[in-house]
Amino acid sequence: MSIGQTIWFTGLSGAGKTTTAVALVGALTSQHPTLMIDGDVLRAGLSSDLGFSTDDRAEQVRRAGEVAIIAAQQGIIAVVSLVSPNAAARDLVRRRHAEAGISFAEIYVATPLEVCIERDPKSLYARAAQGSVVQMTGVSDPYEVPADPDITIETHNFTTAQIVEQLRVQLKLN
Repeated sequence: MSIGQTIWFTGLSGAGKTTTAVALVGALTSQHPTLMIDGDVLRAGLSSDLGFSTDDRAEQVRRAGEVAIIAAQQGIIAVVSLVSPNAAARDLVRRRHAEAGISFAEIYVATPLEVCIERDPKSLYARAAQGSVVQMTGVSDPYEVPADPDITIETHNFTTAQIVEQLRVQLKLN
């Protein structure tokens, strides 16, 4: 059995992480076994015990990373869509992948906050402005931009199809 890999999308809420990840999984599934690991889905089950404190967010990232490693060890491409605002938590996941001998690609979805606020698919920014969401990444909680991501994408400048094709080329996914 061949070893899989992890493709990790990080960025603000509304940046286009999940949209891009779902499209990438759709493009890959016919040729590669894939597993979509989405932050919202994790919070509904595996991480339902976590809140949004710095420690809880780091634990959410750690759990997603461990699930991705398990999948990759089974020959699956794990595609993770998770805000993952803390650089140290993302770096820990990268180190764990290296220790396990699994390829890890960090994809920074570099969408400006203004665009994310305009999109606001979950009304989180609107609720943060009203005060009902108090720990909003990019507003009242920090998002640490990756210092050296493997790939940076701009969902506000390209179509999803263009981005998926770019990712397939850069990640050498045929």
